[in-house]
Formats: sequence, structure tokens, C-alpha cells
Amino acid sequence: MDELRNILEENLNKDFLAAVLSNPRNKDQAVKVKVRPVKHKGQLVFQTETFQNKQVFHENLNAVDTAARLMEYMGNFRQIQIETSLMLYTVLVSKKGKITIKKKQNASPRSVETFSHNRKKNYILEEGEPIPFLVDLGVMTQEGKIVHSKFDKFRQINRFLEFIEDISENLPKDREMTVLDFGCGKSYLTFAMYYYLHEMKRYDVRIIGLDLKEEVIRRCGELAVRYGYRKLSFLKGDIANYAGADKIDMVVTLHACDTATDYALEKAVGWEAKVILSVPCCQHELNAQLKETAQCKDDRLLALEPVMKYGLLKERMAALVTDGLRAQYLERAGYYVQVLEFIDMEHTPKNILIRAVKMSSAEGKKRAGESIKACEEFFHISPTIGRLLDR
Repeated sequence: MDELRNILEENLNKDFLAAVLSNPRNKDQAVKVKVRPVKHKGQLVFQTETFQNKQVFHENLNAVDTAARLMEYMGNFRQIQIETSLMLYTVLVSKKGKITIKKKQNASPRSVETFSHNRKKNYILEEGEPIPFLVDLGVMTQEGKIVHSKFDKFRQINRFLEFIEDISENLPKDREMTVLDFGCGKSYLTFAMYYYLHEMKRYDVRIIGLDLKEEVIRRCGELAVRYGYRKLSFLKGDIANYAGADKIDMVVTLHACDTATDYALEKAVGWEAKVILSVPCCQHELNAQLKETAQCKDDRLLALEPVMKYGLLKERMAALVTDGLRAQYLERAGYYVQVLEFIDMEHTPKNILIRAVKMSSAEGKKRAGESIKACEEFFHISPTIGRLLDR
């Protein structure tokens, strides 16, 4: 079911058109489920229409909850068809549980304009109206046009905001929420978060940007004052030593180098953050540990020799294992975790975003713990994230 889960997580976005679950195993339960995108209070949500006992039940869910709900339903269905503006998927489940997935390009897609999502205007921050922080950061002109050389950055900012939009219902609306952005750098995304959450969505939000570069912090602080962003502040510091708050609702860590990501995740778990968004970078730690694995004579590892023998491939393997274990440790800590593509592979291989939402079940925690133990024993490794969360 992991492949189906990945398909759902990757396609429950603005390109999604419809899904239908059919052919139930037990007709005393739901006999059909339909899913379609709708606008609710200005937000893109997914409406499930469940047919059961001659009744129809409707529920509006965000992308994360929709994926989880459909995976639950698939325990009783043998077929799901998914349509997006680009692709058609057919997923068949045999009586023995074998999954067959067929996909093809959508030769005659329905217009996404039906759902007020014109592809030419498919951005949360739209071109045409100048946004002060984008102008000052060189992404947009005074007339509101995107600077050609910065268009990839413009797309990246909007993609990042989509990740937040998908889980916005999990953020508190009845009180001030606090967001901590570690390694904020020039703060394209920090300013974008504040603009989206506070200016566009009217959340009562306080955002703190942390970075070790004093000049960057000074410049960003000046810009925040200029825009009147009263609850956006920037501090020099490291997240591992940050003690400015007892409770953080969302932790963002983008391209924190090597084990700095692990310290950020540990702090987020300790704060019981409702949402974690992490884009790891430069995963060197396990690459060094895998040197011993590569030399191991254990017959079980012989199948990995075509990868472990070559430095570049081993380095990429180490990065994937690192991020996979980080995701599993978060699941063990009670989070629903997705590993998503942040930006196109053509721009950088460091494009994985780990999105975690506090919500998973006790069974999920147990399963994650078992997979962590098996993986670490197989590779003979001990990642920092494990040592931090187990101490």
C-alpha cells in the first residue's frame, strides 16, 4: 500500500480532479466513495462522498487527512481510480492483497478552471500585484512582475506555501501560534510564511527566524520593521540552544547542514510541535558509518555491493537512509509523515521535504519503531536523530 499512499500524497493538490473507490469486499460497510476538490472558506479542500446503508455522508478534509482517510477505506475496496489534470491512475487490489497500479497520461482532462484553479494563475502569491518583501528581495519588480532570473525562486516560494496550505487546518486558530524558522538565511520563505499566514489568512501568528549569520539577521530585522510585520522577528542563534519559548506550534528547518537537522527535529518533538517542515541538506553522518557496512562480509549485504562499492552511489544511499529514518522516528513520536518533492530535480538533488503533522496512531508508532530497529541493525548504523530522541 506504500505506493498507493505515495500516489495520493503526491496528487492531492491543485491538479487533482477526482477519485472513486469501488468494488467493496464487505457491502455492510461503505460501498462506494467519491472524492472531489472544492473551495471552502477560500481554502482548497477535498470532499469525500461516502455511500453506506442507502445513505450518503459528506466530509471536507485537507490533503493530509484525505490521504489518511482513503488509505483507511482501501482496506475494504478492491479498486480506486484517480484523475488529475495530467494523469489517470487505476489501482486494483486482488483477493490476496496484491496491488496492481496502472497509469497513463490524461488525454482529455477536464478543465481545472471548474474549481477556480486556472493553471496560469496557479500560485498562492500571484504575479501582477507588487508584494513588498518580494520586491526588496529581488524576486518581483515594482510593477509586480516576476524577475525572469528569479522565477524558479518564485515557484519555490509558492510551492512551500502550498505545503503549509495543505495542513493549515491543523494549526491553532483560537490563539496566537508560534512558528520557529531555523536557518532562515535571506528569509525568502520566512517572509512568505508571515505574509501568507498573517496578511492573507489572518492567523494570529508570531514567527521567529533563527540564523547564525549576524548580518543576515540585521538585514531581515530591518525589513520586518519596514513592512510593519510586528510579530516577525529575527535572532542570531542555534536551534539546539534556543530557549526562548516553551511551546512552538510549527518548526521549519530548510537546508540545515548534516546533523543540525536532527537537533532541529529533536527540539520540535520536545515542543510537541503540531507541524514540522524540514528540508535536510548534506547528510554526511551515515555516509561515514556506511564505510564499515560496505566492508562487512555479511552475506545479507552482498546484494547492496553494486551501490556500496561506488562512492557517489553510497553517498546518495546514505542520504536516503538518513531521511527515511528521520521520517520513521517522527512517526514513532506520534506524527503522520510525508516525504515530498520540494522543487524539481533539475534544480537540485537536495529536494526532499519531510512534512510531519502530529496525529498518528499507537499502531503507527509501534510499526515505525520496529522498522527503525530493523534498518539500523541491517546497516549497522546509529544516527544522531535516534540518539537524541532516545536519551
